[in-house]
Amino acid sequence: MKWKLATVTLLSSVAMQAQASECGEVTIADMNWNSASLIANIDKFILEHGYGCDAELVPGDTMPTATSMIEKGQPDIAPELWTNAVSDALETGIKEGRLINAGFSLVDGGEEGFWVPAYLVEKYPELKTIEGVKKHPELFKHPEDPDSAGFYGCPAGWNCQISGANLFKAMGLGDAGFDLIDPGSAAGLSGSIAKAYERQEGWFGYYWAPTAILGKYEMVKVDFGSGVDEDEFLNCTTQEGCDNPKPTMYPPSPVSTVAVTEFSNSNPDVIEYLSKRGFKNADMNRLLAWMENEQADAEEAMFYFMENHPDIWKAWLPASVAEKVASEL
Repeated sequence: MKWKLATVTLLSSVAMQAQASECGEVTIADMNWNSASLIANIDKFILEHGYGCDAELVPGDTMPTATSMIEKGQPDIAPELWTNAVSDALETGIKEGRLINAGFSLVDGGEEGFWVPAYLVEKYPELKTIEGVKKHPELFKHPEDPDSAGFYGCPAGWNCQISGANLFKAMGLGDAGFDLIDPGSAAGLSGSIAKAYERQEGWFGYYWAPTAILGKYEMVKVDFGSGVDEDEFLNCTTQEGCDNPKPTMYPPSPVSTVAVTEFSNSNPDVIEYLSKRGFKNADMNRLLAWMENEQADAEEAMFYFMENHPDIWKAWLPASVAEKVASEL
């Protein structure tokens, strides 16, 4: 019996080593913001326990990681890359056959817009639209001047300060009685939403997703009634000194998983998983809110997600792989 058990153990070990050798070593960029770090930890756990990879997280950031992948072929995978920020480099890397776009890590894309609290929309459904907001400036009192209305823009120095100010002008918010507020910092902007929610007061301003704030507080994105005009957005809305800006909704920012071609050619099953692995912003917002509330790191958030949302991650995997991953939890 002892000999049989030893043989089974040895054979199991050999099988695991063979499986690991099929995938081999894989490096995954662990970016320095929460959603990207969470996805990196999820990928590491699934690749190790579902596909037998020897996975390692390596520190990353958008531009250095993209450059390193193109020039050095490392890391093998960047789980969450906001591709607009490095579009020229990525286009060159893909064209030269060094990189592939494996799929979208945020299936809705990065989301920007002007928002109002959901509890206000319940009382005043017309606030879903910019025309409805403009009819009710009295609901959005300026924090320093109660006789005027306030619109919270981006902190000075942020790119979105330019787009927010141009759209403020394009939609005639100044003529409707609104003043543009500089919140001073990201903390000031998010803090203004939290304060409004605690007091059930009006709030109107710019924000983006995925973020913990939009996971904590239910907000409604205001419809400008314009649709998305990408040409207008790129050539005027985002440009300082644009004289005659026109209304346009923010186009979603593509957020992709990028892999090195050499790795992808050797591991088509892993690439198939990456092509299916993606988060809706609403789900990521809630996960980021949980991280903030619990003061959890990305690895702890990974275990929370894997244990509480098997309906999401099992859909990314073949049944046999999902079973292996589940057994490790």
